[in-house]
Amino acid sequence: MNKSKLKFCKKCFTPNSRPRIKFDLDGVCNACTFYKKREGSIDFENRKKELIELCDKYRSKSGQYDCIVPWSGGKDSSAIAHKLKFEFNMNPLLVTFSPIIGSEIGRKNREELRSLGFDNVFMAPDIKTNQYLSKRFFIERGDPKIHWTAGMKAFPIKTAIEKKIKLIFYAENGECFYGGNVLHKDAEKRVHLEDIIENKIGDHPFNWVDDKVSKKDLNAYMLPDENELNKSGIEIYYYAYFEKWNVEKNFKYISSKIKFLCHHDGRSPGTFTNYDSLDDHVDQVYYYLQLLKFGFGRAARDASRLIQQSSKNYNDIKDDVSKFDREVPTSDIIKYCDYISISLDEFNDICNKHRDNEIWKFEGNGWKLNNEV
Repeated sequence: MNKSKLKFCKKCFTPNSRPRIKFDLDGVCNACTFYKKREGSIDFENRKKELIELCDKYRSKSGQYDCIVPWSGGKDSSAIAHKLKFEFNMNPLLVTFSPIIGSEIGRKNREELRSLGFDNVFMAPDIKTNQYLSKRFFIERGDPKIHWTAGMKAFPIKTAIEKKIKLIFYAENGECFYGGNVLHKDAEKRVHLEDIIENKIGDHPFNWVDDKVSKKDLNAYMLPDENELNKSGIEIYYYAYFEKWNVEKNFKYISSKIKFLCHHDGRSPGTFTNYDSLDDHVDQVYYYLQLLKFGFGRAARDASRLIQQSSKNYNDIKDDVSKFDREVPTSDIIKYCDYISISLDEFNDICNKHRDNEIWKFEGNGWKLNNEV
């Protein structure tokens, strides 16, 4: 790919600079192709029967936890947990790996769902290592959440092993649903450790050991050994495999069940939606860096998902993408600078080192993409 000629999917707002994205000969990204194929060829009634059979296999008769839902308190994981408990008569244990800089909205949304009778195991890793790794990965890779992703993937699996719970439901595999590197034939359905390490984290946490962080400091972020996982007999699925996955419908569903709080400004920074990625202030920094590294921000991401999953089309959303995609989430950036003890000038200097100069050019008094959406 020649990034100096930035191109966008013919149906959504995904550019060819997105990591692991692929375009067909018609200029359509593999995320749009995946959804079109999914809508046209999948019998979701049969998939629901699969889910019922799976729940029947593991449903507890003694009141014990019979499955785990990795849970942030957001719309998707909360919708999954609610459906499993009240539609499929399961007894899920909600397992949360703490956000880096947790928001009040996220905390209240978690309390709301718990009030319906859910138990929650909450893992909060030590702050010193958390701060160090976030700052290190922000500086080195332009991603302040790599270690969090590792912990979020690892902790529910380790909890399942410890508590002898045989079934886990993650939400969706982004490599399938949003365009990526699909490593296994059943990648839409089942979670594989190889996929987590290769696509979600990028390397093994053992590689993070240095003169300030030892292996024991990294325990919270370590995935279980594959042999240990195989021996446990635990089955790990993506819930999205079993239904017509739609993030907007997940929001509407959970909003009809609890008082689900949205962003207090009416929309989240950098986008036109107000119901996604609400629990961690560092998410806004992550999406801002995505814009600098790959030329598309949070509004383009949200718009692409709505086009793929709903009846909305390009023209319905293009004005919102144009208006909000380049917005700088200043308030969240300041919170993050305080967390890792750097100044705003230092933050911007680091960000500009990760800005892709094949995509961006400096003109007049600001940066511009070499090709607009």
